[in-house]
Amino acid sequence: MFCYQCSQTMPGGCKVHGVCGKDEDVASLQDILIFGLKGIAAYNYHAKRLGFSDAKIDSFINEALFTTLTNVNFDADRFIEYVLKAGQMNIKAMEILDRAHTARFGFPQVTKVSTGAKEGHGILVTGHDLLDLYELIKQTEGKGINIYTHGEMLPAHSYPELKKFKHLVANWGGAWAKQREEFDDFPGAILATTNCVLLPKDSYRDRLFTCSVAGIKGVKHIKNMDFSDLIKKAQSLSRLKNKEGITILTGFHYRNVLELTDKLISLIKDGKIRHFFLIGGCDTPGKKGEYYREFARIVPKDCLILTLACGKYRFNDLDFGEIEGIPRLIDLGQCNNAYSAIEIVKALAEALNTDVNSLPVSLVLTWFEQKAVAILLSLLALNIKGIYIGPVAPEFISKGVFNVLRDKFDLRLISQSEKDLQEILK
Repeated sequence: MFCYQCSQTMPGGCKVHGVCGKDEDVASLQDILIFGLKGIAAYNYHAKRLGFSDAKIDSFINEALFTTLTNVNFDADRFIEYVLKAGQMNIKAMEILDRAHTARFGFPQVTKVSTGAKEGHGILVTGHDLLDLYELIKQTEGKGINIYTHGEMLPAHSYPELKKFKHLVANWGGAWAKQREEFDDFPGAILATTNCVLLPKDSYRDRLFTCSVAGIKGVKHIKNMDFSDLIKKAQSLSRLKNKEGITILTGFHYRNVLELTDKLISLIKDGKIRHFFLIGGCDTPGKKGEYYREFARIVPKDCLILTLACGKYRFNDLDFGEIEGIPRLIDLGQCNNAYSAIEIVKALAEALNTDVNSLPVSLVLTWFEQKAVAILLSLLALNIKGIYIGPVAPEFISKGVFNVLRDKFDLRLISQSEKDLQEILK
């Protein structure tokens, strides 16, 4: 039985506090709220580094964390309210971060990005923080060092104030879970800016640097965005050789997608676009994640696929073609660019004079860490129903809480790709 004061399960119940496990759902809701708050805090942190903040977000984080303290709140209904409010606050946090990014770096432009390599020394940058990347690019200009993006940094190539630097050359590798293999193969220096960094292999530990909130014992940590040690390391290492790669597209901010609204509506009404699928999220390692590649691969050719975050690396190397000049695969960017997806869906609903849940739009999401939880809460706060999530159910969601989410929001676990696709399109 679970004691909400001890915050642990005790056989036969807690003999000290006597308020044990009548409802494990409260503990589950506490966990969901805490994970969601971690995601909100991440976006809030990035925005603040760029000079943007919102007092309501700060106040909510304080209040919501307070509710999870021992001996404060055992009311499941109140926790559900806080969980959904966390979703609302995450939308605000993503919107503010979007404003911060576009104010500092310009509005993203649809951009072709190479996955190859260019002759010269190299630094590979992973994580999420565009400010760290920008400062590194400035400090390496004219020093014979090329900058490569990894993971969630791919969309950096689409921001005008970043893409104007000619030594931001390509994207190396894919999602966070493969970085130990991909970093091992990269002969240059490596910078981890935020979360989604794994404990390194010894083979590249001395080439790895961290900055900002990221940190690994025994790895050089950079302070105050002074990348001089990282630059010296890169210049001392082997040069990369020219290598061809495929080209991938990124940079579909909601503003440049909404410029196509009239054409999209016309194609929908003419039956040339049957359905929109949002397939993406935080990639979960392992073979179960191959579901998302297979799902994207079998999506009919009269459907568009929107994607974001590192889940796109499961399938963004495939050629999906176009529908009358519109790419069938639309990469909206980082996980926080879920805000763009929300704006696009809202605009389509308005243009078609309907509600979001009546649109030919389906969400097939992969989740793994706290920001993915925060984004799911945002979608639930918008009352979006019929979301598929996977590849496995979060262990911190109790059976009772999941049943509530299933009944209220029609939240579903993925099964087989063909079966789920048929269910959606029938």
